[in-house]
Amino acid sequence: MLVTKTHHDVPSKLDNRRPIRIFVISPVVPNYPQAKFPAVVCFSEIYQVTGPVERFAGQIASHGYIVACPSIYHEFEGPEAIPYDTEGTDRGNRYKIQKTVAAYDDDTTLSVDLLVSLPNCNGRIAATGMCLGGHLAFRAAFDPRVLSSVCFFATDVHSATLGEGQADDSLERVRKGDMAGKGELVMIFGKQDTHIPRAGRDLIRTTLEDANVPCSFLEVQAQHAFIRDESSKGRWDAALTRSLFTFMMEVFERTVGRDLGQRSNIGPKVEHIC
Repeated sequence: MLVTKTHHDVPSKLDNRRPIRIFVISPVVPNYPQAKFPAVVCFSEIYQVTGPVERFAGQIASHGYIVACPSIYHEFEGPEAIPYDTEGTDRGNRYKIQKTVAAYDDDTTLSVDLLVSLPNCNGRIAATGMCLGGHLAFRAAFDPRVLSSVCFFATDVHSATLGEGQADDSLERVRKGDMAGKGELVMIFGKQDTHIPRAGRDLIRTTLEDANVPCSFLEVQAQHAFIRDESSKGRWDAALTRSLFTFMMEVFERTVGRDLGQRSNIGPKVEHIC
């Protein structure tokens, strides 16, 4: 499917914050100008919307989804991508901690608001992201309008590093039931990822399962940033990325690509048979 690219500069709802630039990649079906599509918020790594993020989003869009990529560090600088070098990494990690949790959540709200306002969006929203973006996709699942989230190596969900001087409350909100009945979650981690140790992965999985959140939890033989096809420091695994992309699209097709009505937890009992 063909795609088009544009961007929107959206005013922030919080005081003293510059507008956020949200890049939008949309599918196009020639001769069907009134076509409407589901949508996905695609959150970036600490480097903002880089080439790998844009290509990842473009692939999703080409499957028939409007994809919004927010520039998450708009309080600190412009929407340009941050380089994949030492200085850029240090800058991105510094911004990650300086930005408040409320500001991250506001960016999510603005991104979803923009998508549902577009004339070619049918109002059905999913989320995805990588690294920091995986965490933001996790938090996006708290928004009742987001029907599913696929989170790639969501670094900070267990480590409370978001928001200067405050603890991130993602897992605490899960324990309180804030994610109950709000769609489906997919967590994807590399078992050789030093950013998310086994104890952190176990904590995330246990918390989600104890809260009865519909979740698929995948641990694959890969390192951190294995889906990044540029400057991955030798960690890019194209074949594994393609396989997991297919898995993600199945989830999106099932949860937002089709309107199945309101989710119900009432169903037939699973029988213990072969």
